[in-house]
Amino acid sequence: MLSLELPVLDTSQGDRLSRDAYRADFRERVWGDEGHDSWKLERQQHFQEPGSDSWKAFSQGDWEGALRLIEQRRDGLLQYMGEAAKRNFSLYRVRVVEEPIAPYLQWELHLLRLRAECGERIRVVGPEHIRGLEESGPLPELVSLGGRTLYKVVYDSRGISDGAVRFVDPDVLTRWEEFIEGLYEAGEEMSSYFERKVAPLPPPTAAE
Repeated sequence: MLSLELPVLDTSQGDRLSRDAYRADFRERVWGDEGHDSWKLERQQHFQEPGSDSWKAFSQGDWEGALRLIEQRRDGLLQYMGEAAKRNFSLYRVRVVEEPIAPYLQWELHLLRLRAECGERIRVVGPEHIRGLEESGPLPELVSLGGRTLYKVVYDSRGISDGAVRFVDPDVLTRWEEFIEGLYEAGEEMSSYFERKVAPLPPPTAAE
């Protein structure tokens, strides 16, 4: 377990946004102030992403089709990361991965490998890194933007996006960015984790 102090995140101090409002707010704030990095923490092992053609193919058992559709996103991701570079900020992500790797997560890790190849800075941590930090429940799904905004992303019981809680308190934002950075520093680079643990796996048999 890492020697990290878990920050407090009181959702009553944030603004609850519906899914559509969250998407609109995110688009408005995504570039933020130049020079401020973005940090993301993903904890859950299963989501549903009906807005993704690749996920749909995966969920219908078309693994090869799902991988082809992931690869088709390369040009768009390269363009996005190029814009981020022009604005002098980087995107960091920490992905918690439990083993054996769930079918959904096997699909997502292929997408994250592509994101890493396009310039996103992604590392993997295991449950051993966060042991003792989840006594009150799983770590939240978080994303920070532009040094101004922190979102706690909300999902329904099916794992489908249901909006977010937005925080704009600089102290809350700073504490959580520092916490995610601590996890990131202890994590394994996506490229090496993928080659060790994901590449050897057979296609998943079901979209659980």
